[in-house]
Amino acid sequence: MDVASNTPPETIDVFFDRLSEKLPGFPKRLRQCGDYIAANPERVAVSTVAELSEAAGVQPSAFMRFCQELGFSGFSEMQRLFRTDFSRRWPDYSTRIQALRDHGNGSPAALLAEFVDVGRMSLENLLTSVDPDALQQAVTTLANAQTIHLAGFRRAFPIATYLAYAFEKMGIACLLHSGLADIELSHTIRPGDALIAISFAPYSEHTIALAEAASRQGATLVSMTDYVTSPLVKPAAIPLYVAELDVGAFRALSASLSLALTLAVAVGSQRDTLKMENKY
Repeated sequence: MDVASNTPPETIDVFFDRLSEKLPGFPKRLRQCGDYIAANPERVAVSTVAELSEAAGVQPSAFMRFCQELGFSGFSEMQRLFRTDFSRRWPDYSTRIQALRDHGNGSPAALLAEFVDVGRMSLENLLTSVDPDALQQAVTTLANAQTIHLAGFRRAFPIATYLAYAFEKMGIACLLHSGLADIELSHTIRPGDALIAISFAPYSEHTIALAEAASRQGATLVSMTDYVTSPLVKPAAIPLYVAELDVGAFRALSASLSLALTLAVAVGSQRDTLKMENKY
């Protein structure tokens, strides 16, 4: 193996150039890995090694060996490269509109039917993606928090805003980190507080920074995100997984808002129970 093959590719283009050179000489299982990635490069940024291995029809150990043969120390290093590229190439709205046209959505009624259908499927997936124990732990943590901080930007902003509205109506102390006027509020996070950090691929750097600040400052982190590879899935975090299906690269918020509503109602109910117990 030459020196270049011992170093990780610096770009996606270099990765695929190297793959095309090495693939013919790979044993069967490694060729399966290479063929799957070549056909589904977008999956690398948002999947676990177990998920990719299963999709490629190989054992995780074969996938790890594949990563090393391409010059990476392991799967995590390869995924970082794909995540960087994934974020850079996430389509803008004009591209998504064109994708809808290419997809054949001929009328608003047809588009509505598609969004309803993917919303239904996303809701059904939510029942299996959220761990009931993690959900209970998140509710208990939030019910006992002194202040609940909320961070969600870009597509996640409506979810964070809804939670702020719901908690305020319930009389629960909360703070929405909106980024409005570039006002930085991370210094307000204290030990005994909790942060609900909401972000989906491509992940918001602002949300990630707030999650890291909350961990440093002794607050508990509840992550609402899509995949186990999300940068919001940290060792001390309580992860709640929700992934939305899309129509022409437009993803609705059906499942995400349902999970937010569940959190709000459950936290409000548990807080009322705690108040009654303390009263007596």
